[in-house]
Amino acid sequence: MPKVLIIDDEKAIRYSLREILEYEKYEVEEAKDGEEGLEKLKQNDYDIVLCDIKMPKMDGIEVLEKAMELGKEVQFIMISAHGNIETAVEATKKGAFDFIQKPPDLNRLLVTMRNALDKSSLVAETKVLRKKVSRTFDIVGESAAIQQVKETIDKVAPTEARVMIMGPNGSGKELVAKWLHAKSNRNQAPLVEVNCAAIPSELIESELFGHEKGSFTSAVKQRIGKFELANNGTLFLDEIGDMSLSAQAKVLRALQEHKIARVGGDKEIKINVRVIAATNKNIPEEIKQGRFREDLYHRLSVIVIRVPSLNERKEDIPLLVDKFLEDIAEEYGEAKKTISAEALEKLKEIDWTGNIRQLRNVVERLIIMSGTDITEQDVLKYAMH
Repeated sequence: MPKVLIIDDEKAIRYSLREILEYEKYEVEEAKDGEEGLEKLKQNDYDIVLCDIKMPKMDGIEVLEKAMELGKEVQFIMISAHGNIETAVEATKKGAFDFIQKPPDLNRLLVTMRNALDKSSLVAETKVLRKKVSRTFDIVGESAAIQQVKETIDKVAPTEARVMIMGPNGSGKELVAKWLHAKSNRNQAPLVEVNCAAIPSELIESELFGHEKGSFTSAVKQRIGKFELANNGTLFLDEIGDMSLSAQAKVLRALQEHKIARVGGDKEIKINVRVIAATNKNIPEEIKQGRFREDLYHRLSVIVIRVPSLNERKEDIPLLVDKFLEDIAEEYGEAKKTISAEALEKLKEIDWTGNIRQLRNVVERLIIMSGTDITEQDVLKYAMH
């Protein structure tokens, strides 16, 4: 039931509003002046405040300002018999949802209140989503190796330097790329990801640079490439070690000249893109074998961030397990399970060849197969095989 606070010095107005709102299934509280209203706001949470503007002791605009300072997530609807355009504009500038003249038109008031409730729920949903997103992308760990990664991200992200992220599969290279973008000056523009290992070599150039209609058999319409889509933002080339040599040559040219041409087209398109690359391969060895261009490597690796394997930071396993227990419980809509200290010690003994990805899978398996408390026996039975 939505909760409403009516702040008005006229008893008759408070009474009539209460009658209407309680009939409409709102829970209603009253305050006879601004000071009493502010006290109630400090002590309780409300969905909507109906606040008169002209009141003794403290007027409605002051109540609104002080409520905003408290950081209360509440929608203010200002009401006044002495209203004019200037007052309404001032109220909305200071954070009010709407302004209604006395005596309020009943239908208008109820519609405004429903809209205010919709806005409240949207604000709440957005907060939850933001919290979920930031938690999903969190780099968890306190080991020296992971602290070094976090410190490098903080130093490098605000610059325009190109970054090469190196590390084994499943170690969290994608997370590092996401944080480099999120903490950069380009974070209002898109982060566009390309998994170079997942795209056949004959299609990678079309994927990166786009193509013109009719440029090859299946090109039935023009396509915008990832470089163009990432303009003013960040392009993340994941598993760049798997990219064909001809595509490497074109990427090098794009980085040198800050322009591209679509496949089958001769028009040059200017681009402003920060490139972040990642690989699980030993690039110096790939260069020796003639599979990777040395000049491209030097272009991409102004900064190199090496993401440690899980085996190199086993002291972070308890923190990672706790995060996965929480995330997976939320996904399943169940209570978070606990894990014993002995079980955590057993997890540290495992050879984590699949790194963080493997650990998450193991935690999910333990959640499904174990009771409310995950024990050492559970780990021996379901994780160590």
